[in-house]
Amino acid sequence: METGIHNTSEIGRLKRVLLHRPGRELENLMPEYLERLLFDDIPYLREAQEEHDAFADCLRQNGVEVVYLTDLVLKSISDKSVREDLVRQFVEEAGIREERMRETVSDYLTDLPDREMVDAMMAGIRKQELRTGGEKLGDYLVAAEEDYPFAVDPMPNLYFTRDPFATIGAGVSIHKMHTPTRNRETLFGKFIFEHDPEFQKTPRWYDRGETTSLEGGDILILSPEVLAVGISQRTQEDSIDALAETILSESETFKKVLAFNIPKTRSFMHLDTVFTMVDRDKFTVHPNILSQITVFVMELDKNNKMSIRQEDGRQEDILKEHLGLDKVTLIPCGQGSEIDAAREQWSDGSNTLAIAPGEVVVYARNYVTNRSLEEAGIKVHTIPSAELSRGRGGPRCMSMPLWRDDP
Repeated sequence: METGIHNTSEIGRLKRVLLHRPGRELENLMPEYLERLLFDDIPYLREAQEEHDAFADCLRQNGVEVVYLTDLVLKSISDKSVREDLVRQFVEEAGIREERMRETVSDYLTDLPDREMVDAMMAGIRKQELRTGGEKLGDYLVAAEEDYPFAVDPMPNLYFTRDPFATIGAGVSIHKMHTPTRNRETLFGKFIFEHDPEFQKTPRWYDRGETTSLEGGDILILSPEVLAVGISQRTQEDSIDALAETILSESETFKKVLAFNIPKTRSFMHLDTVFTMVDRDKFTVHPNILSQITVFVMELDKNNKMSIRQEDGRQEDILKEHLGLDKVTLIPCGQGSEIDAAREQWSDGSNTLAIAPGEVVVYARNYVTNRSLEEAGIKVHTIPSAELSRGRGGPRCMSMPLWRDDP
């Protein structure tokens, strides 16, 4: 079994991956609060879990060790004082305004067994759950106040493990997320990388205490020397400056960062929703970014100062130049059809997870794009996705590689 962190390419054979099986957090979605929680619909939990289990089984059948987020969090809080610290920080960041409610939530979590406690943190806490067993009248009154039904909001986006932190080379970036809803997710990464003996010595390229947002869906490792980062709806340019400065000066392999300027819209939420790597010289793309794209090339000069130059051109040419390839094949989502591309982009047709060079996991529903992949010589593993896709994320979004072999 591989241990620690090693991730030098999007297409290196995947050996170990972090997933989160959807839990009760999806059953705490309500129509009136969907937009704030970054959902367009409410997945049916039982079906979503069955689909996610099929995803995990597909990975295992192809030699990948699957590790679950909850299990790593539990490993990191085996010490009583660390557990207490997690509860304290969780309550601090939960957005609870009333002091008595903070104390009630803290007591509620502290009294739960470890696994139930972590599940409750992820699922969110309904006020009605706090009313049972209270010893004081005030406990009942606080829980009954206001119309809002939650003492702590759910974290329904957790099954997209790609975003709260990213493994890059031998290190990790723990993120400051774009929205408060998702920023609380990164607390789990913080505890894993500070307290799990397997991960606590991992170099840190970025940290959740930064002031500008960076999300894992915008980070693609094109080669051991070249990192791509999307300037997107959820990743800001200041964050890329900071990440590039650290990675280029401290990592052992990375020589340049390519900052892709992509549309700042919901359907183009992250770089990996419009562009993923499926083989050494093959990439899926959304047709809208085929013709022209702006990329900023970031490198350190001989004085260790950041040098940035702008390149405008066809994505194919930019990739050929920076990856040293004679030929690049771009596989358009929806086979380039405006209608098929829009539909399959909505269900993450471009969001493939490479498990080896030329071998990917995809959603079965994106059959037009999947046919294009097969015609390009890519081995395709399809997984069911009627419910998982309602969260607006694909197989790459749902996975954080912990170990990939070098390509």
